[in-house]
Amino acid sequence: MPELSPRRRLLVLAICCMSLLIVSLDNTVLNVALPSMQQDLHATTSGLQWTIDAYTLVLASLLMLAGSTADRVGRKRVFMAGLVVFTAGSVLCSLAPGLSWLVAFRMVQTVGGSMLNPVAMSIITNTFTDPRERARAIGVWGAVVGISMAAGPLVGGLLVESVGWRSIFWVNLPVGLAALVLTLRFVPESRAPRARRPDPVGQVLVIALFGALTYAIIEAPESGTAHVLPFAAVAAAALLALLVYEPRRPEPLIDLRFFRSAPFSGATVIAISAFAALGGFLFLSTLYLQNVRGLSALHAGLWMLPMAVPTFLCAPLSGRLVGSRGPRLPLLVAGVAMTASAVLFAAFEAQTSNVTLFAGYALFGIGFGFVNAPITNTAVSGMPRAQAGVAAAVASTSRQLGQTLGVAVVGAVLASGVASASYRDTFVPAARPGWWILAGCGAAVLGLGLLSSGRWARGTAERTAARLGDGEGAGGGAAGREAVGATEPR
Repeated sequence: MPELSPRRRLLVLAICCMSLLIVSLDNTVLNVALPSMQQDLHATTSGLQWTIDAYTLVLASLLMLAGSTADRVGRKRVFMAGLVVFTAGSVLCSLAPGLSWLVAFRMVQTVGGSMLNPVAMSIITNTFTDPRERARAIGVWGAVVGISMAAGPLVGGLLVESVGWRSIFWVNLPVGLAALVLTLRFVPESRAPRARRPDPVGQVLVIALFGALTYAIIEAPESGTAHVLPFAAVAAAALLALLVYEPRRPEPLIDLRFFRSAPFSGATVIAISAFAALGGFLFLSTLYLQNVRGLSALHAGLWMLPMAVPTFLCAPLSGRLVGSRGPRLPLLVAGVAMTASAVLFAAFEAQTSNVTLFAGYALFGIGFGFVNAPITNTAVSGMPRAQAGVAAAVASTSRQLGQTLGVAVVGAVLASGVASASYRDTFVPAARPGWWILAGCGAAVLGLGLLSSGRWARGTAERTAARLGDGEGAGGGAAGREAVGATEPR
């Protein structure tokens, strides 16, 4: 990629952030619309789970393929294809005649979404080559998630009340088209110096693993253990096959050598834990505010602001801290805040009082705002830039897998507790185990943040970067060593 002027780099960052905005906004807007969709489409709790998890599941399954394909055939080309498919899928979702059609169109939409976030992050990584500048750019990238969380519930609430839930998909049309035109005009093409070969077997195994695991978790409360046991077995077999098959390929879909870096492995698990907490948190909060408290979609969206605003404010601060002091402090703040929030709901029934409900939402927003930048920066900074797309895709896959599992597990726990009883009467006690699960996710962020950001962890990152650099040539090793320095405190 040619060296760009500072103004052009900022424009590229803005265009990439537009893609993140429509993908993130789609999830937060949809959460507010769930109760309306439930009534209109006569959906069960598991049906609502599928409207979310069909999106995140396909996203998690295809992100690594999209990242490696972009490195091979061109990041700009894949990014533009993603914008076209995502925008078209959004239009189809707005026209869905029933729940099954909506789930299917959400999957079409997600095929496009899988080409956006990891490819955009790869474009950013290759545009901002200075480690400090890259960390700040990633902080801005994380702030966009906060914008989507702040705007999503309000936009969704207004649209659901004034027009109907189908209109929430119309938001993606003008943003997607604008991003497409700007990308064509201003984003330079880039690709890895040496093309990586496709890995269709690895891709099929990833889809089998994620799909079977998610199905087993979501359907277990309604269908029973005997029905989902074969799917759990398929997931276990796919995982085992991946661990055996991938290391034997010269150019695997998932380069397991990445995981020899403790910061990279820690970032992967932290991403799963943090986004599992996010998925479960939004799912429980939306259903509680509308189905138990009886709030309108707009009022429920306003109640989400105490969580969304801190996320928006803390994300750029986290990016600056990562650039100046390393990832440890942001991860510790994130872990403590997210754990405290979930414990408030699990142990003290925070939702039963406006004061504690506000405090619980604010704490979660602070924690989630601090967690994004260290995840992304750590994931991409220890790798040669030639593999930036794959490394970014692993981080993005971890996020989507976490959100998928969060909705699946917490939704399954809630469905088991509520059963056929009224939401209003049984929701709070039925949701308590789910809140404890989210507290465990926050504790995992805290513990892994400590473990993966010390001197020993940085040593493993340096050794891993050197090994990967040897495989990519001297230039790749230099890039890897330069980037690893971005994660070290100064």
